[in-house]
Amino acid sequence: MLGNGVIGILSESSNIWERRSPLTPAHCARLLHSGKGKNGIQKIIVQPSTKRIYHDVQYEDVGCEVSDDLSECGLILGVKQPKLEMILPDRAYAFFSHTHKAQKENMPLLDKILAQRDTLYDYELIVGDNGKRLLAFGKFAGRAGLIDFLHGLGKRYLSLGYSTPFLTLGASHMYPSLTAAKAAVIAVGEEIAAQGLPPGLAPIVFVFVGSGNVSQGAQEIFKLLPHSFVDVSKLPEIVKQVGDLAHHSPLRKRVFKVYGCVVTSQDFVEPKDPTQCFDKVEYYAHPDHYNPVFHKRIAPYASVIVNCMYWENRFLRLLTTQQMQELAKKGCPLVGISDITCDIGGSIEFVNRCTTIEKPFFRYNPFADSYHDDMDGDGLVCLAVENLPTEFSRESTKHFGDILSQFVGCLARAKNLRELPSHLQRACITHGGALTSLYEYIPRMRNSSTVDLITETANGSSGKRKYSTLVSLSGHLFDQLLINEALDIVEAAGGSFCMVKCEVGQSTNAMSYSELEISADDMTILDQICDALSSLANPSHKDSGTSIKDKELSLTVNKVSERMGREFNGSIKRTAVLILGAGRVCQPAAELLASAGDLYSNSFKRFENDDVQVDKEFEVIVASLYQKDAEETIEGIPNAKAVQLDVMDDENLSICISQVEIVLSLLPPSFHTRIAKCCIEHEKHLVTASYVDNSMSAYHEKAKEAGVTILCEMGLDPGIDHMMAMRMINQAHARKGKIRSFTSYCGGLPSPAAANNPLAYKFSWSPAGAIRAGRNPACYKYLGNVTNVDGHALYDSAVSFRFQDLPAFALEYLPNRNSLVFGDLYGISDEASTIFRATLRYEGFSAIMSCLGKLGFFDQSVHPKLKGLQRPTFRGFLNELLKVGSDYPEDYEELQGSFNEKEFIEIAMMNRYCRDSAAAKKAAKTIKFLGLHEDEEIPEECSSAFDVVCLRMQQRLNYSGKEQDMVLLHHEIQVEFPDGRPMETHKATLLEFGKTENGKNTTAMALTVGIPAAIGTLLLLQNKIQSKGVIRPTDPEVYVPALELLEAYEIKLMEKIEVS
Repeated sequence: MLGNGVIGILSESSNIWERRSPLTPAHCARLLHSGKGKNGIQKIIVQPSTKRIYHDVQYEDVGCEVSDDLSECGLILGVKQPKLEMILPDRAYAFFSHTHKAQKENMPLLDKILAQRDTLYDYELIVGDNGKRLLAFGKFAGRAGLIDFLHGLGKRYLSLGYSTPFLTLGASHMYPSLTAAKAAVIAVGEEIAAQGLPPGLAPIVFVFVGSGNVSQGAQEIFKLLPHSFVDVSKLPEIVKQVGDLAHHSPLRKRVFKVYGCVVTSQDFVEPKDPTQCFDKVEYYAHPDHYNPVFHKRIAPYASVIVNCMYWENRFLRLLTTQQMQELAKKGCPLVGISDITCDIGGSIEFVNRCTTIEKPFFRYNPFADSYHDDMDGDGLVCLAVENLPTEFSRESTKHFGDILSQFVGCLARAKNLRELPSHLQRACITHGGALTSLYEYIPRMRNSSTVDLITETANGSSGKRKYSTLVSLSGHLFDQLLINEALDIVEAAGGSFCMVKCEVGQSTNAMSYSELEISADDMTILDQICDALSSLANPSHKDSGTSIKDKELSLTVNKVSERMGREFNGSIKRTAVLILGAGRVCQPAAELLASAGDLYSNSFKRFENDDVQVDKEFEVIVASLYQKDAEETIEGIPNAKAVQLDVMDDENLSICISQVEIVLSLLPPSFHTRIAKCCIEHEKHLVTASYVDNSMSAYHEKAKEAGVTILCEMGLDPGIDHMMAMRMINQAHARKGKIRSFTSYCGGLPSPAAANNPLAYKFSWSPAGAIRAGRNPACYKYLGNVTNVDGHALYDSAVSFRFQDLPAFALEYLPNRNSLVFGDLYGISDEASTIFRATLRYEGFSAIMSCLGKLGFFDQSVHPKLKGLQRPTFRGFLNELLKVGSDYPEDYEELQGSFNEKEFIEIAMMNRYCRDSAAAKKAAKTIKFLGLHEDEEIPEECSSAFDVVCLRMQQRLNYSGKEQDMVLLHHEIQVEFPDGRPMETHKATLLEFGKTENGKNTTAMALTVGIPAAIGTLLLLQNKIQSKGVIRPTDPEVYVPALELLEAYEIKLMEKIEVS
């Protein structure tokens, strides 16, 4: 029967609201008519259903049979678990079984499957190459959960005496499609934007707990309303500001938007030890080391809590019943909870029951600790529907079937597991009535949850064993059957175990992770068990008679709190690269390295030499202080894995570095000497994009002695600028020329389309760092004369600049620090009369920044007006700065209403803040754009004028949506020849824009820093760089192949020579 190519589709029986199907009629049509010989599907039989979102006749119209009898089917598909009596013998089934973690409530189903000699595929276990589930409904749950709650929120506000636009919104299942539901939400949003919300309700703050697919789906709906997202630290401020405006203003102004805040575990717990910082891995391992703070920091300011967070019993609760009761007594504004995760009695303790689609709400009264089915009365309304995705049955079925139809043919024609791709083999829990080797642990987990931790005491009563410890097992636990060996060790020693957590790796390269609570009556036995597990993880290479390669173990054993760094101990089988850091720059570097070893890659194929051995694949390990950041960086990148690592932890840093071939650090420069020291100890190469400072230079001889290369300054500036310059200079020297002038211009700018503010500038990094960089002194040589520029006069030294080859760009340049050191670095100090390096900005930038500086906005000292409890407004503070050392026109009055640009221009010109009226006008427009004139209270964290302007720049000058940045680098050298040949001007230009691919934005700065750094790493892996010690990319062995590879990666330089 298996593999006969006949597919059955079950009539869903788990719930009256379950209207989904694994395949739509359109999917069935494609499967049936795309060529039976190709996909192996001979027939599809659909059980009749009067509630399925797609009607029986629609399946019949595309060639399916409709029949209750599925006895002809070798493969039977469902969405949810079927009733036990529906399971036929000797078939293959695919549905969400919820059995692989030995879930107690679903063990009768598994027993029936085994007794009927069936094969079971679980959708939850089918994952892609990136380790992410292919078949999931999380976003649909989030979408439906928020729409349903908004529907109930309108009713709840009405019961409290307020009519709101939410009242017109229906529940999700009332709309014929997701598009129609979204349109209804948009209509609600338009009414809010036009009419506002009742003053007595403002601000309405939605707190989204979690950031995964469920949260993303909920936020997708929320963003259809007029909204602002605020950081968790700003919640008290925004609630006070908006609340005062709405409740206490004489005009009782209405508010025309809602507010959102996304929080994760680092926001709602804090270490018990006040000297420690939050550590996600430590919290997941030892939540008992943390205190809950959600009820203090977040809940008092929330109107609605949207719970999208995965939770287990061992974690701290968001809100306990007692905490909620105390908050209610203090007047907490919380109106309701949408518990989309539906963890009953879990993270929110008083959500103690599931609700249904037809009755989605109950009311909890914290004053009386009572529960009610109506919307009227004290307390808050709670939604906890467990089958939310079925409310959008049409869209969720299409989404599901789009993916399932790609491999359902494999399942339908497979007679044995060996015929299936590995990711489908690993999703098979039972085959022919027996558990597959991957899931043989399930019976032991079933026993561990009921028996193993219980022992009989002397008087016959039961109790837990005396000693226990929580141990993590990570590695290839199931595909190499190590989980069974580990459990044998525990039981053979007389201990017992309880499986606390189990995450099964879903690809041949993926690690599995389990947490066991191991118990024993004797501490010595417990220690022996841990030692034996460690021996299993790290087998002796002296094992007589057996090659270690015959059974290469990939298991780590450690207490969970020590998991950092060790979680991939011993598991690396390919050439591995460790990338430290997970910022914007990291992703392009990881993508390049993960694909660079592919011999079929067009980008690298033509640069491979016969004498260079290149691995077919590199394993790229991205390590960050926060696991989530690393996971986001590697999303969609094959051959990459994410780990959590604190580089300040020397022991774990050493473990990580010892197991890789090379390290690429994209962390701030302050970390690099620590990393370099560790790399030298383990004789591993290191690449960074940062400048070589004195502390790094001190490692030069030690690195040489260890045979280690530390390649620094391998980014854009420094990096590509070095390589362009040295190629131009060495080419000129090879032709017997002398360098008479070297000029270099570089800038990271918004693309012209994104330069849409008066400064024509945006920040992808800290405004504070950028402003400080613009106050650094500069030194350069021009026609033999050395010029020094004071940092406070730097902006006034800007000069307009036009590129002959890029006439559309209206730019200016500023001297960039000490240019003379580059004359020494490039070996041209004695021959060049001009050595000048500059920073590029759009024209007018420097005049505006100079004006802001002269006004006092760059003063970093504590300002008297920002000391006290009474906070000034931005307008009042601007008035204060204008008073200090300024002359006024006779009729000038302090800014009271709207900002008077004309009066500001007069003040700026009278006090020489600006060189001309055009610059003063631009400065006035910038002040307005930044909101430095607004009647809004300055936050408490601002203690200086510098803090104030940085805050406003960070808020108003950031990239949004699909806006792109731009990098422009330009070198010019003048070459003189002693034999009378005419002087030549050599020019090289790099112009790169940010990119958007597959909905993912990558900045030009990230590309031009990350890709060169990755190329330097690749060259070291290929042994193309022989120099040892601390080096820069100024030698031909580095810059020649690196520039070629940059061009292959489509970062191209425009070069030309002009003859005078």
